[in-house]
Amino acid sequence: RFYHVIFMPGPCDPEDLLDGVVFGAKYLGSTQLQSEKNPSTNARMAQAQEAVDRIKAPEGESQPMTEVDLFISTQRIKVLSADTQEAMMDHALQMISYIADIGNIVVLMARRKPASRKSADSPASSAEPPKKCWMICHVFFSEDAQIIAQAIGQAFGVTYQQFLHTNGIKATDLKPGEYSDYLGTQELFNGDLVHFSRSENIREVCISKKPGEILGLAIVESGWGSILPTVVVANLLHGGPAERSGELSIGDRIMSVNGTSLVGLPITTCQSIIRDLKNLSIIKLSIVHCPPVTMAIIKRPDAKYQLGFSVEDGIICSLMRGGIAERGGIRVGHRIIEINGQSVVATPHEKIIDILSNAVGEIHLKTMPTSTYRLLTGLDQPVFL
Repeated sequence: RFYHVIFMPGPCDPEDLLDGVVFGAKYLGSTQLQSEKNPSTNARMAQAQEAVDRIKAPEGESQPMTEVDLFISTQRIKVLSADTQEAMMDHALQMISYIADIGNIVVLMARRKPASRKSADSPASSAEPPKKCWMICHVFFSEDAQIIAQAIGQAFGVTYQQFLHTNGIKATDLKPGEYSDYLGTQELFNGDLVHFSRSENIREVCISKKPGEILGLAIVESGWGSILPTVVVANLLHGGPAERSGELSIGDRIMSVNGTSLVGLPITTCQSIIRDLKNLSIIKLSIVHCPPVTMAIIKRPDAKYQLGFSVEDGIICSLMRGGIAERGGIRVGHRIIEINGQSVVATPHEKIIDILSNAVGEIHLKTMPTSTYRLLTGLDQPVFL
């Protein structure tokens, strides 16, 4: 079954969707597909099935899965770890393009921002192929798959009615397409969306080593709210196979190892998977090349607006849901490196608070996972795998 995201009736009370509704599910994995900009319903359903075929383990093999809670509201859809309630994934509602339920499987398809757009005055050729875009497909298992898909569709319908009411518009005066265009102007800033959509940043790496030799890298988690929740290369052992290959850099995200996906898995599981490769001589990694530092942009028109996050000794320790910091790409567990081009690495806590309290307009912050920062500055000793 397949759902367009506007005007879908559903099983939830509209008032509950304003605050958010939580469903239990099991997260199987994510994959990325290239797609036409506006494919037919049949084509989109085929893509949902392709995502399931890519991620589901073959018959007879055990399926890796993570217990999660799906938080669905009129603002956003989050995937929360059932154990810790930390967000593994977080999509603004308007980034979701399609929802499909296939038996007990839910496929959530989110579009990615294009890497670049041609300027308005660039010549358009009639011979140009149709524009392509990237979709990230998250796959979940649940006995309530149909109800979950309906609830997400309903969230769009409730949001649409809210929008009409707030702006004093009658339903007959506005087409759904115009509403989508309006939502498009409200999209979040997240450099990851652009970065992960560029094919040149995604590559396969092959590392040779002696059987019994460790790979020679240290890994950390990518941080709360990351669009690609997987492990990050935090350090490379000097002279080790990973460094000798010249293929890996600090900050790179590891998506899979020898065909085993690490996306969405706990850090301890990822460490075990890499340790188990010790007796092999060839290791194949699928990585997204990323700089170690993440850029966040917070748009704060006036100091009276709360930033919506708290800082302790330069480390972001909490984040308000729906606040301007969350919209700007701030992550819990990251260390602030720069504020508006000014380094705050050696700046006292009180001074950082003062800078942030008085910052207005477009605030540019550079951050990195605290564990990476501590390894790079020698505060912690790396555990090489």
